[in-house]
Amino acid sequence: MDNLDFTAPPPKPTFDTRVALKYFKASGSPLDVAAGTTLFAKGDRANALLFQRDRMYFLVEGDVELTVNRAAIGTVCNGDIFGEMTLITRMPRTATARAKTDCRLYTLDKDQLHAALGAAPEFGLLLMSIMITRLRDTIAAVKSSGMLSGEAGAEDAGVFDKKLLNKLVDELDDSTRVPYQATRKIMEEGQAGVMMYVVLEGSVAIAIQGSTVATIGPGGMFGEMALITRGERIASAIAQTDCVLLAISRNVFLDLVCSNPKFAVSLLGAVGNRARQLAAR
Repeated sequence: MDNLDFTAPPPKPTFDTRVALKYFKASGSPLDVAAGTTLFAKGDRANALLFQRDRMYFLVEGDVELTVNRAAIGTVCNGDIFGEMTLITRMPRTATARAKTDCRLYTLDKDQLHAALGAAPEFGLLLMSIMITRLRDTIAAVKSSGMLSGEAGAEDAGVFDKKLLNKLVDELDDSTRVPYQATRKIMEEGQAGVMMYVVLEGSVAIAIQGSTVATIGPGGMFGEMALITRGERIASAIAQTDCVLLAISRNVFLDLVCSNPKFAVSLLGAVGNRARQLAAR
């Protein structure tokens, strides 16, 4: 799966570029680079000792070429966002980005991203939409490659720390707590999604075409992608053990994103990490 890159922009804009530029201008930093400048290289990651920070980019003018092992894999054009996966997941870059022409960009580092989400929570929804588009493309590529297997998937790290999880429980009423017995199906691949779920107790298996790709434990979540895109479920979920889940509707989900930037940051990290895990299969 080395040909799958998560630095590249979606094949076509899935967002209002004028709105995205507004967020980058409000919280980010302008950057002008000459043709031939390397913005980042494959394998790069932040280094506090060298005062190096991960950044994501919005391209205002120019063209940026993306390469892996010197082979071109795509071109970033005006209005595209790129480089966000490394900033959000803290994992090394999966590609090299080099300016093909003189370029004008806006950049966001981690602190600026958090400031942007605090000032305009809807920016989190825009980023989630972009990342979910990438994740759906990844899943489609994994399916077509035949690399899904019957082996158990990796255990998902908890999305919400204990403090944030307890805050969620306190903010939501008791009707959102739903028990599921072991082996019961919670959601079905291909169906419309009306809820996302946070695991409070027990564990849940996530499966694509019958192959388990992840196991979700306490503090983990699933089902959020269909809420954001209003598309079909891309995976099924089955209770591995007796479970207690928080069932969150779209309206409640949107309220949480808008009222709690930490919730949005946690969601972005979860989507990014899932894309990375699937690419490693």
